[in-house]
Amino acid sequence: MSQHISRKELKQDEIRDTLAHGAEAVLTHQRAAWIIAGIVVGVLVAVFGWRFWSERQTLKASAALDGAMKVYEARIRVPGEPEQPGEVTYVEEKNKYEDAAKKFADVAKQYGRTRPGQMARYYAALSLEKLGRWDEAQKRLREVESSGDPEFAALARFNLAETYERTGKPDQAAALYRQLMEKPGVLVPKPLVMLALANNLSTRNPAEAQKLYEQIKKEYPDSAVADQADRALESLKL
Repeated sequence: MSQHISRKELKQDEIRDTLAHGAEAVLTHQRAAWIIAGIVVGVLVAVFGWRFWSERQTLKASAALDGAMKVYEARIRVPGEPEQPGEVTYVEEKNKYEDAAKKFADVAKQYGRTRPGQMARYYAALSLEKLGRWDEAQKRLREVESSGDPEFAALARFNLAETYERTGKPDQAAALYRQLMEKPGVLVPKPLVMLALANNLSTRNPAEAQKLYEQIKKEYPDSAVADQADRALESLKL
């Protein structure tokens, strides 16, 4: 039998090779597409899984914060008054704020990355203030201040300044008020900060305090803060 291969057979071999290469290319492309699709699906699962977990954490944090708030806002009952079913009450404020501080601290520790967790840290500081535990309160407020949430940071900074005033550190308080005047927030508006700074300076630098009071009246004439500034001006001793 002749070993000679006809042109027709060569063409058929070329066609088969071409088809084989094409099929291999298609298969390779499909494999790559499957890999990419798998990666995309994995990313989507991770994203939605994280969102679901985050939302559940926020819901749990909100419930825990609500429980702590009930203690913080609990009524002080008259000595001898019986407890009412379902109502959180205390005989002494000291015990109330000690319990509140602990509950808020627990919420902040467990859910610190959530917004309710940040709020719990802030209210833990307020509870410690009520107990006169100023150093601990200031530590909590600094944590909120550095949380990354601009509104909570402004609120914490304002409250921190107030604690400095109450503990005989007016210069440190004034420095924080000046910072807040540069970056006020929705929760801590500029006129409120200006009034606080003016009050802070009223005995130490009455001339600057007067300028601030007058600026408040000029720039925010219809606000409640303007009324307070007006009364402060009347009693200011220059």
